[in-house]
Amino acid sequence: MEKTLYVSDLDGTLLNRQSRLPPFTQQALNRLLEKGMLFTFATARSWHSAHVAAQGLSPSLPWIIHNGAAFANGKTGVRTGEVFFTYPQRKKILDSCVRRQLWPLVYSVRQGEEKVFYLKDAPLHEGMKHYIDSRPGDPRLAPVAGLEELLQGGTYYFTFIHTKEALAPLWEELKDLPWLNLTFQQELYRQEYWLEITSEQATKAQAALRLKQELGCTRLVAFGDAMNDLPLFQAAEESYATANAMPQVKAAATAVIGSNEEDGVARFLLERFGEVLV
Repeated sequence: MEKTLYVSDLDGTLLNRQSRLPPFTQQALNRLLEKGMLFTFATARSWHSAHVAAQGLSPSLPWIIHNGAAFANGKTGVRTGEVFFTYPQRKKILDSCVRRQLWPLVYSVRQGEEKVFYLKDAPLHEGMKHYIDSRPGDPRLAPVAGLEELLQGGTYYFTFIHTKEALAPLWEELKDLPWLNLTFQQELYRQEYWLEITSEQATKAQAALRLKQELGCTRLVAFGDAMNDLPLFQAAEESYATANAMPQVKAAATAVIGSNEEDGVARFLLERFGEVLV
């Protein structure tokens, strides 16, 4: 019998518009996990953010976080398999930021702790302010005074939050560098755009394939809604886009299932496993 790994995006796929896991989805997935389904998340979120959003569901498999830049233990948040930039690589990205006066969130591991560095005196776009203000008391947030301080520790993820017009030139400048993986898209339920940068070795697809191999699975089934899910779809034997997914994602999918507001992934999996949730 084939052994299958199921990997789902979170925002816009499993989570509802309130960025929470609907009760039906939570119940359905927990039942299937108890029966041995091999299932995990692949998300652009950090473990801290995903842990809050997916409260009540904790797959025993490692979670794929930061678009594949690391794995995390779902219960403890302990990271493994991080893919870091070299110093020259992150310096190159920072130099491009300075030229365009665009200031990032820089995710790093410093002395074993995850940190999110940002320039405390830089003019921040409303979207960046929203990100920071929505995380009161988050111990990872670390405002710094100087540019070089942004590159402390081991850097594995850059995030820019601004308008499409402001970020597009930076995207154009960096998109053809072979050692980078870039995702450029609008925030799901807001107006601003996000430009997210990881190493070319850090994608949801590569992380899922590593996990698939470690588990001895022969099939990978993926669920998603956004552009950063496309590489995962290409790597999977089966891929399913939610009804609310972007047109490009639907076009790349094996099939389209119910939306995130209709518990689409959970209902698909219940049917796949021949289960009924009463």
